[in-house]
Amino acid sequence: KDIVMKKNCVREVVMLGMLACAATASGANAAGSASSLSATMRRMSRRGAVLGLIGSPAALVLSSRRNSAKADELTAKPTQTTPNSATNGGGMELYFGCGCFWHVQHEFIEMEKNYLNRQGTALTSLTGYAGGKKVGDSAKVCYHNLRQVGDYGRLGHAEVVNLKIPESSLVDFAKGYFNLFVRYEFPGVSILDRADPMDKGPEYRSVIGLPGGVRSPYFQEIKETAKEILGEGWSLTEGHGNDPDTLLKRKIYIMDTQKFPFHRGELYHQFHNDFQTPPYGKDYNNLRNVFIDNNLISETGCPEGMI
Repeated sequence: KDIVMKKNCVREVVMLGMLACAATASGANAAGSASSLSATMRRMSRRGAVLGLIGSPAALVLSSRRNSAKADELTAKPTQTTPNSATNGGGMELYFGCGCFWHVQHEFIEMEKNYLNRQGTALTSLTGYAGGKKVGDSAKVCYHNLRQVGDYGRLGHAEVVNLKIPESSLVDFAKGYFNLFVRYEFPGVSILDRADPMDKGPEYRSVIGLPGGVRSPYFQEIKETAKEILGEGWSLTEGHGNDPDTLLKRKIYIMDTQKFPFHRGELYHQFHNDFQTPPYGKDYNNLRNVFIDNNLISETGCPEGMI
């Protein structure tokens, strides 16, 4: 327990320090504040080193995400789709991204339980990747790994959570998503952004994947819900693939899921604890085994770990 508390403290101190620095930069120069804050965050971001202190085995490979090794790349196409999405209840399939997908998956699992009374194998929220223009060799999209197999970051994808819900529940889930954004208050400035700003880079950009994207008949509902929860000044912008980070930009990309499909993540990324909070509990973590035993998820062909 002491080790877990120390890990969480490291993360919290670094995160608050980064935001405080960004807030100071904003207060010193209100004009062009978005550019100033972004530059500050770039200088302060040391995600690989911090996560090395935290000690996540999977995270130890993150410092390789800028590796220039060439990947075999193909045109993006649907692959590694969600096995249970066609059988579990619901009428529309979509995805959401807002920083690290571990905590996002947990929040959407809770929404499915609370809004739709789903349990066990009826749940549909799974982690994965979307929003990139390309896929790797053999159509793989994978987490960072030492073999450089289909690295999702270099392929332009973001971390997302895919799920299937009734159309009538879209607004409820959209509200739940927008409520994942956290407000940070500092003297002279208020920042509303994702809950893990130290996870910086295009991989952690904010995205919503809808069938049809901004041309979806549900897009207007999404926009109105965003305004209700997030307030004025936020932009819901059409995503074109391989889009940049949204940190400190008050922007969310809307992706057409037909053009930018979901690629399911590796087994070890499903129902994972997050470093921002205490462990989610054995019942939550064990959902991975439940899904495997019921043939709802399986290996994707990507490395199940950094090797």
